[in-house]
Order: sequence, then structure tokens, then C-alpha cells
Amino acid sequence: MTDWLIELMEILGAPGAGLAIALENLFPPLPSEVILPLAGFTSSEGGMNLLSVLAWTTAGSVVGALALYWAGALLGRERTLALAARIPLLKVSDITRTEAWFLKHGRKTVFFGRMIPIFRSLISVPAGVERMSLGVFTLLTAAGSLIWNTVFVLAGYVLAENWSLVEAYVGMGTNTVIGLVLLALLVFVGTRLAERGRGRHAFRG
Repeated sequence: MTDWLIELMEILGAPGAGLAIALENLFPPLPSEVILPLAGFTSSEGGMNLLSVLAWTTAGSVVGALALYWAGALLGRERTLALAARIPLLKVSDITRTEAWFLKHGRKTVFFGRMIPIFRSLISVPAGVERMSLGVFTLLTAAGSLIWNTVFVLAGYVLAENWSLVEAYVGMGTNTVIGLVLLALLVFVGTRLAERGRGRHAFRG
């Protein structure tokens, strides 16, 4: 992956880094924790202009997020509710509660969500489903992405040949997020199974 990213940036320069970040939004296995520090390192070596890297990677983040936003918009609320009704242990009321929460906290969620591994991409979909104002979504996405990108690009720029250290440290944070998500999922499933058990017991009684 690193060789491919280096080749992409050698051919296209800073726009290549932006293209990689746009693809990272659509295909999370392409981690920004690798792309951004590598772009910063390349800038420190004189291969790309630092400000151009920040501009292009932020533009790439916005383009990728907008693609997912429109995917959510095409899915729509009615299809989302219909899908929820078919998923075992999931209730339509879960979606409506999430919808109400997003309508209340959506702006903060989009902004800060751009700085959380995994959720960086996913947060764009519910924003599209709820048809958040496109201008507001774009502005918040650009602002959050600029902060995230700047931190990692500058880290790679300062660390130079040791830029890969960034991936190692951020990987621990990503694993923590994944662990918390899995724990929440297990609690959710356990709670729903317990509710079903109580319901069957009450019915037999």
C-alpha cells in the first residue's frame, strides 16, 4: 500500500494525496493514518508543497464525504426504516430515536465525527438520510477534516523518516474505538435477547 501511495504522489503530486484520501472515505481499509503522515514526510523531502497537501487532502475528504452523503440521501428515511424492520433484534423505534438524537446533535456529530477513526466515513450516511443542509454539512466536514488532516500531515512532516510511528500510535486508538463499538453491540444484543426472554415468559404465564 505504501508503495502504491508513493507512486500515486510521485505521479500526481498533492492532488494524488487528495485522491487517496477521497478513496479512503469510500474504502476505509485505505487508512488516513498512513496516507496523511506519508504525504507530510514527502513534503518534508521537498516532493510536495505542504500547503498544497493540506488543501488537496481536505478537498479529498470533502469529496469522499459528499459521495457517502448522497448515498444516504438516495437510501432515504423510508428505506432505512424498512431495512431496520427486517434486521433481527433491531426495532424501528431504535432508528427513530437515533434520528431524533441526530436532528438535535447532528452538527456537532458531523464536525467531531471527522476526527474519530471508523466514524469519519460512516457519519456522512445518516447526514444524507436526514438531508442535513448540504452547505452546513460541507462546511462542517471541511472544518473537521482540515483539523484531522493538519495534525497528521504535520506529524509526518516533523517526524520525517519516522513518519510510520504515527500509524502505530493511532492504531492503538483505532483498536480502542473498535473495542468500544463491539462492547456496545454486545450489550445491545444481550439486552434485546433478555427482553425477548421476558416477553416469552410473560406470554406463557
